[in-house]
Amino acid sequence: MKVNWDSTAADYASFRVGFPAEFYERLAGHAIADRTGTPGRALDLGTGTGTLARGLAARGWRVTGLDISDAMIGAARSLDAAAGVSVDYRIGRSEATGLPAATFDLICAGTCWHWFDKPAAAREAYRLLKSDGRLVVAAMEFQSEPDNVVESTSELIRRYNPEWWSSDQLGFRFEWADDLSAAGLAILDRFQFDVAVPYTHEAWRGRIRASAGVSASLGRAAVDAFDREHAELLRMRFPQEPLAVPHRVLAIVARKES
Repeated sequence: MKVNWDSTAADYASFRVGFPAEFYERLAGHAIADRTGTPGRALDLGTGTGTLARGLAARGWRVTGLDISDAMIGAARSLDAAAGVSVDYRIGRSEATGLPAATFDLICAGTCWHWFDKPAAAREAYRLLKSDGRLVVAAMEFQSEPDNVVESTSELIRRYNPEWWSSDQLGFRFEWADDLSAAGLAILDRFQFDVAVPYTHEAWRGRIRASAGVSASLGRAAVDAFDREHAELLRMRFPQEPLAVPHRVLAIVARKES
């Protein structure tokens, strides 16, 4: 499936939520993203519209955000200005960033590691980290359950886009820690927790339009037809607002040892 992230940047910026406060609290246990500590330099791989980069910048980190999509980065800059934070954005690939070695105290990848050449990205992260620096590979994924809004929405996406991968193929894997270990990183922690995210019908439609299976890979007419049918599905089967959409936050924390 060919994916063009530029075409979905507007919906991505408007409707994709960032990691919850508990995520940053968990990282604080590893001296990451803790307001009371001394944050250093951070790199956010696959930054998209900068949700994770902004979260780190708001906690005092000096952040560089890297992405392949110029439109995503343009949206991120607008959101940063509204939030009153500053992030240094660069266009580039996470497997070959072109950035100097041993530069960063922290590297993060939020809900994007599945798009990378994982062993190559792990090696590049090792190269870029300072001694004792941390790598956090994380994801925030909505959860399909029998007859819930996620399952029904996913079935509709597959009807319009049979090439769209299933959530099993796109989902986070703790086994990715093997690639990090092979690159020389020590695994410090694996964690997960669940959270319900409220969405109005309009916001859920926007969030789904922003996904790889819709605006990033379908033509405009197909996206519009999908969105109309999605709106009707929500009206008929899930009339309550806001929707409480179940999500799972998962992460691997690793360290470049001295």
